[in-house]
Amino acid sequence: MEETYTDVPAEEKEESIDYLEEREELTGQRIRDMLEQKQYKELKEELEHNMYPVDLAEILAEFDQKQMVMVFRLLAKEEAAETFAYMNSDMREVLINALTDSELEEVMEEMYLDDTVDVLEEMPANVVDRLLMATNEETRVQINQLLQYPEDSAGSIMNVDYIALRKDMTVADSILKIRQVGLNRETIYTCYVTEKRKLIGLVDVKELLTTSESKTIEEIMETNTLYAYTTDDQEDVARTITKYGLIALPIVDHEMCMVGIVTVDDAMLVLQEEETEDISIMAGVSPNEETYFGTGVFKHVRGRIPWLLFLMLSATTTQMIMNHYEKALAVMPQLAGFIPMLMGTGGNCGSQSSTLVIRGIAVGEIEFKDIGKVIFKEVRVALLVSAALSVVNGLRILLMGQGDPMIAVTIGATMACTIVIAKIVGGTLPLLAKKIGLDPAIMATPLISTLVDTSTVTVYFMIVSAVFKM
Repeated sequence: MEETYTDVPAEEKEESIDYLEEREELTGQRIRDMLEQKQYKELKEELEHNMYPVDLAEILAEFDQKQMVMVFRLLAKEEAAETFAYMNSDMREVLINALTDSELEEVMEEMYLDDTVDVLEEMPANVVDRLLMATNEETRVQINQLLQYPEDSAGSIMNVDYIALRKDMTVADSILKIRQVGLNRETIYTCYVTEKRKLIGLVDVKELLTTSESKTIEEIMETNTLYAYTTDDQEDVARTITKYGLIALPIVDHEMCMVGIVTVDDAMLVLQEEETEDISIMAGVSPNEETYFGTGVFKHVRGRIPWLLFLMLSATTTQMIMNHYEKALAVMPQLAGFIPMLMGTGGNCGSQSSTLVIRGIAVGEIEFKDIGKVIFKEVRVALLVSAALSVVNGLRILLMGQGDPMIAVTIGATMACTIVIAKIVGGTLPLLAKKIGLDPAIMATPLISTLVDTSTVTVYFMIVSAVFKM
């Protein structure tokens, strides 16, 4: 019976993990040592057989410019192009300036077109000019076409290198074509059937390899084909790929002519960028495509100041409300001590609801037409939550001697109203934002907290005035 990793004793697992971690730590140092000892031939073999391009790109990020260029020049063309695609923009710019025109041309020839476009979009104009000079005329035309698509569209991330078959081709002819052109295609696992460039179906390589060679593509192709338009939002395309478990999604123009594909690796990058943007906005920070350490201090400040200014100035409303009830606070100073607790509870409840609704929107579970259902559900949740919190808080006030039973009742009533308002605001604002074309994350934690704070203070003093006749 074959032994699986789960059957290995815990001690052996730990030793295995320690070995892998040690080997990973030694890899960068081993490369440095081999460079210093001028063991270039041995290092070239080591890089070719024992290193993945994505890992090498991470390691080279820690090298100085001279070492990085030396290692890069030892790579085979295919590995060099893939490693270059995984590098950050600073590393790419260093290499572009260090490589000769012929070396740069070799790298560009091996890169897939969508990766090339991604690189060009991040580079300064003078570097872009040099990169374009390193490509042939046909590639430059294709690059310019892709660069003309809107930034967040499917057309901007698609790859024009795919395998197209005719419906009258036999399985044998199709396999022969894949062998001839497959090396230069990003994926060969799904082939697309076109007629006068129009998409009419698709066929998997698995189907080709397990079917009689005499059959035609028309007999085995799948005609119920998912596709997207070049102008569709790239996030929607990425979510389609994820939802249906696709390796690639064909992209067509408005005449149904196939122009490219978006592959699953590009979809993953799009979703990662979108989630990063949402998290940044939810935290009150302007989105930034650069890494944390790769972003300068002043750029961090520029990204955070606008939201902080907005939140600070919006708090003026809360201050004005409290000033209006200054006499009530003078008569019963202990009332002021409960305000931070009420505001904090309301803000937390609103954030919980908004987070769940934003997730529902992101995965396609919740739409604007469901706003009534969302409000009904959040009100029921709010009533149960507020009942539990109000009872616990009332007992706390009485046991700690922070006020008489009427104050406990007042705080409990305020908390119940605050939680209901916070849940409704947190649940509906993201849906309203989506409806008017804004990113739902913009309506998340910072803005919701501000609205809930204002509502909390208003409701609090209205209840206090009614109960204590102020």
